[in-house]
Amino acid sequence: MNGRCNPVSLLLILALSTLFCLAGGSVGPAAEKGEAVELFNGKDLAGWKVITCEAVVEDGAIRLTAGNGLVQTERRYADFILEVEWKALKPDRWDSGVYFRYDSVPEGRPWPPRYQANMRKGMEGNVDLAGATSTGLVKPGEWNHFKLTVVGTKAEMVINGQPAWKADGLEAPEGYISLQAEVPGGGEFLFRNIRITEL
Repeated sequence: MNGRCNPVSLLLILALSTLFCLAGGSVGPAAEKGEAVELFNGKDLAGWKVITCEAVVEDGAIRLTAGNGLVQTERRYADFILEVEWKALKPDRWDSGVYFRYDSVPEGRPWPPRYQANMRKGMEGNVDLAGATSTGLVKPGEWNHFKLTVVGTKAEMVINGQPAWKADGLEAPEGYISLQAEVPGGGEFLFRNIRITEL
């Protein structure tokens, strides 16, 4: 051998290296901005942390079965579109929610003080922001769909394909996302098809 690399072989190596890098460029649930990613794989709670409550995966859904607490993402998010399907299993006075953009849970409390897209009966989809309320868009006892868009200080909610509200006033720039377990008072809930698009 003369130690020189054949030009054809060199080009082949470069092409294969480029393809390898492109294929391995994304790790875990993170993706390119603007691309929807499944936060829940439908099989287990990989990517989530269960805090002071009990949750199981049942028929492709997360079922909150006991306790007051959170099923929280392992990473934080800033601007995003979050979509989630949920179903209350209690026939009346159900209560749960989806928290977002919070850093931590105060000691001695099961949930953060804000921000929450509520799932309490009669308050579904409401957030503690001026004007962030709506009524009559959910289907009791059935699967419902939330689409929450959060950009900067602004938020917007669509419930079952119907515009619910637009509001301004978010202060926290980023934070975790979690499913609220309030089983003793609000009953069990199911969650599925949880996906996020980072903006």
